[in-house]
Amino acid sequence: MAQAAGSDWRETLARCLSALPEGDGETLGFVYVGDTFAGELPEIAEILREETGVPDWLGTVGPGICATGQEYFDAPAIAVILCDLPAGSYRLIETGENPGLALDEAAAAWREAARPPFGVVHVDPRNPQAAELVVDLSVASGAFLVGGLASSRLGHPQIAGRVVEGAVSGVLFSDQVAVATGLSQGCAPIGEYHEITASERNVIESLDGRPALEVFMEEIGDLLSRDLARAAGYIHVALPTPGTDTGDYTVRNLVGIDRANGHLTVGALVETGGRVMFVRRDGQAARDDLRRMLQDLRRRCGGAPRGGLYFTCLARGPNLFGPDSEELGILREELGDVPLVGFFCNGEVSHDRIYGYTGVLALFL
Repeated sequence: MAQAAGSDWRETLARCLSALPEGDGETLGFVYVGDTFAGELPEIAEILREETGVPDWLGTVGPGICATGQEYFDAPAIAVILCDLPAGSYRLIETGENPGLALDEAAAAWREAARPPFGVVHVDPRNPQAAELVVDLSVASGAFLVGGLASSRLGHPQIAGRVVEGAVSGVLFSDQVAVATGLSQGCAPIGEYHEITASERNVIESLDGRPALEVFMEEIGDLLSRDLARAAGYIHVALPTPGTDTGDYTVRNLVGIDRANGHLTVGALVETGGRVMFVRRDGQAARDDLRRMLQDLRRRCGGAPRGGLYFTCLARGPNLFGPDSEELGILREELGDVPLVGFFCNGEVSHDRIYGYTGVLALFL
């Protein structure tokens, strides 16, 4: 693993290359770059391929880059990790814009033989079918997916062997590659779940038989209720994850408040008869849940991981945990100096859905 920051991408990449250990036949590498270098990602990947001899590369861009114990947030940076994997144990993938075309014929044939239990994906957030593509890929491959949505002010390129845009791309691993994964929430519940008793698309009209806004104001309290515009940026809606045995939920933004009708508009489709609860961004709760997740992973690993990938929301990092790389520092405190790279995402992938305000970690054993 190697990491470096600097305004000149060639110098930054050169420092990364000089810090990488001498190659030993690795065939797969991950590279993440700060969005300042978005336009240079294809050339960065090509230079990495030529200089390291590693043929297959994956990566994308974000406003911040993660490395072992270090965040490079809103800064030009590059982080690289090499993987020493058994021959035939992985397959690069790329989906198009049609959710029905999750795997091409060659990838589908490999999947039938390898039965991959795990995959890493990068998602273009500009694709309106992004959520459907993730679901479809998980179903088509049978794999538990982790990853993130690219985030950039200067383009959203992905590398999946070649340059990819507008799609979901990544890699599937066979059961020859042992992995443990975990998800950490960044919000804390402020009440119990409520039943949606009337709704239309993404508008919640009533909860528990009462106007949705009335229930919302009751839960957030008098102080926040006086300034609903502020509350909408601080309080979010959580939808329970079907089939989970750990109480997981997906967080979606509150995007509109209809005072006249007492309705709430959220950033997701909802259904009458479903459930929602309200949550708030909370730094201490996020710290506690991150440590809980890491301690659970450490027990499950049974030994020191060989390396890891971390996908965390761009609203986390310095925006939730504070400065000085505190979020990545917690990972280092709990796991030790495990080689690790990743990026700050516009949404995080765990299993078959896109989350928000979360941290998703994959450890290779």
